[in-house]
Amino acid sequence: MTALDSLGTAVDRLRPITLDELLARAELLTRVDRKYVLPVVDLPFVFGGLDEDVRVLELGGERQFRYRSVYYDTPELDGYLAAARRRRRRFKLRIRTYLDSDQHFVEVKTRGPRGTTVKDRIPYAGDALRLSPDARAFADAVLAGAGIDSARFRFVPTQTTTYRRTTLFLPATGSRLTVDTGLTWSLPDGTATLRTPDRAIVETKAGRAGSDADRLLWSLKHRPCPVSKYGTGLAALRPDLPSHRWLPVLRRHFPTALDGSPA
Repeated sequence: MTALDSLGTAVDRLRPITLDELLARAELLTRVDRKYVLPVVDLPFVFGGLDEDVRVLELGGERQFRYRSVYYDTPELDGYLAAARRRRRRFKLRIRTYLDSDQHFVEVKTRGPRGTTVKDRIPYAGDALRLSPDARAFADAVLAGAGIDSARFRFVPTQTTTYRRTTLFLPATGSRLTVDTGLTWSLPDGTATLRTPDRAIVETKAGRAGSDADRLLWSLKHRPCPVSKYGTGLAALRPDLPSHRWLPVLRRHFPTALDGSPA
């Protein structure tokens, strides 16, 4: 049995929660995100240590869902560089697609007070590789509210990420935990692709005090790290970019991105 098979068995044992109930109890559009990169073989230990009342998102009988995110930035990579240099006013702009249901959303992430992440989004019906005027107006309005003047920006697709996600609800803290596997990053022109089949990104979405899942991960010697699907992924695909913020993650989990080997 592979590690992913063991993970599937662990997920199958959990009680389900519907999307409507999850959003009602833990939408968490403003939250503190803590991200961890784990070997896939460690995931069954994480699931095995969670409380018995943890529930898993289930839709149409499925508990793992395919995601695609097309990230937008300026040709000068203002969004990427603001994150790489840890600027207070930074942002991510993407079109997220839930591939199993063919639903699309324009999402804008900005920084809130005391290190919180604020996500705003609206449904999207256009081409994922081109921002519609309505999507652009929405993005400009959200960014303006965060103190970012984007009127001069020209947004273009800069990276596509695909993966499979399992989402858990932790009732004790009203928080969420997501597990992303099958991670693939690629540049829009197809000139570079990176896959990390033996790694998973685990993310907790909770208040500042953390969740039971955070404390479990800490007890298993896993610590939050500054991994970003956009920032770290683009740094791995584009070694010409400044990447000091993500170097520890790149060295430990993306070695082929640093030694020039094909991914």
